[in-house]
Amino acid sequence: MSGNIRNVKTSDLDLKDRLVAINRVTKVTKGGRTFSFSAIVIVGNEDGIVGWGLGKASEVTTAISKGVEAAKKNLVKVPVINKTIPHEQSAKYGGAKVLLKPASSGTGVKAGGAMRAVLESVGIHNILAKSKGSSNPHNLVKATMAALLELRDAYTVAQQRGVSLQKVFKG
Repeated sequence: MSGNIRNVKTSDLDLKDRLVAINRVTKVTKGGRTFSFSAIVIVGNEDGIVGWGLGKASEVTTAISKGVEAAKKNLVKVPVINKTIPHEQSAKYGGAKVLLKPASSGTGVKAGGAMRAVLESVGIHNILAKSKGSSNPHNLVKATMAALLELRDAYTVAQQRGVSLQKVFKG
């Protein structure tokens, strides 16, 4: 996976942000309870570019804006072919396991919660996705991103192997 990370610059991109989860955290001190918020945010241009970020602050709006800034710093490019993914892929992060399968046109995004936000931000319209294990939104987002980063389209495979596109498909 080390050579497969495709970082993208934020300039001249029309990015939309989605809030995945917001969590209220309480710190108990001698003087009472102190509340703070953490927000997981996904940003994407719905055309193959996506990033995620975590923002923490004492107010919800500040936490969200910090999350958006963090997400813009780690944008990656994902191969999207005919509004679906090129091949089946699974990934794991912590206790969260995800399975992504390409689907035919008209299927829609069959995914739940945190996975749905990531997949829609990438611009995938037809996919079958299953979350196994933990439903923790932090780990689900990271596992989904890991699965998307491992995707390769046929052109990239042909380039890496040094063969023609026909040879990749026909063997």
